[in-house]
Amino acid sequence: MLVPVRLTVAELLRDRLGLTGTKVSCEMQVCGVCTVLVDGDPVSSCATLACDLDGTEVLTVEGLARGRDLHPVQEAFMDANALQCGFCTPGFIMMAVALLDAHPDADQAEVREWMDGNLCRCTGYDPIETAVTVAASRLAAATAEDGQ
Repeated sequence: MLVPVRLTVAELLRDRLGLTGTKVSCEMQVCGVCTVLVDGDPVSSCATLACDLDGTEVLTVEGLARGRDLHPVQEAFMDANALQCGFCTPGFIMMAVALLDAHPDADQAEVREWMDGNLCRCTGYDPIETAVTVAASRLAAATAEDGQ
């Protein structure tokens, strides 16, 4: 797909591809709302040019579920009531997925550090941190089951 040089990843996803799970808020790379994963790394899609991602894998919140089965991080956010208005939730979920992929045994300090760049104005951060630690436990249990 050819894209204009100045088109951001967020604009490409939302306006051209219809993937509206990625939200846009600050448009200055400071709130984390627009976080997507590029080759597994969290990236602010509002400040990243789409043309710079040629040949990379971009994962959005829409790509996490497998059919009707939500990703364990998505389930944990629901179970821990870690969402209220839901606007910031996709960015937090994508950051949590990146964290748990890189550090499956992340402790609370690591969770806080990784989530620090994401802002929420509704729920407070305790439910979000709980959701990430719940997801970590569930992913570890699933990995242990698969290994047996």
